[in-house]
Amino acid sequence: MFSSKQLHASAAGDEALGVTEKALGTTKELAAHAIDRVRGLGSEVKGYASRGVSTMGDATSVASRQLGQYAKATGRYVSDEPVKSALIAAAVGAAVTALVLALRRNSKRYYY
Repeated sequence: MFSSKQLHASAAGDEALGVTEKALGTTKELAAHAIDRVRGLGSEVKGYASRGVSTMGDATSVASRQLGQYAKATGRYVSDEPVKSALIAAAVGAAVTALVLALRRNSKRYYY
C-alpha cells in the first residue's frame, strides 16, 4: 500500500495546506480590517473638510456684515461732514500718490 515516505509526504502536504488556508484567512481578515479603517478615515476627512467649509462660510458672512457696517458708518460720516470728508480723501490720495512715486523712483535706481 503506502510506504512511510508517502504517508509522511501526505501528512506534510496536509499540514502545508492547513497552514496556507490559515494564512489566507488571516490575510483576508487583515485586508477587511484595513478597508474598514480606510473607509473610517475617509469619512473623518470628509467631516473635517465639511467643517472647514462651514467655518469659511461663517467667516465670510461675518466679514461681509462688518464691511457693510463700515460702509454705512462711512456714508453717515460723509453726509454729516462733507467738507471734512473731502479734505481727508484728498490727503489720503496725495499720500498714496507720493508713496507710489517714491517707490517707482527707488526701483528705477536699481536698474541703471
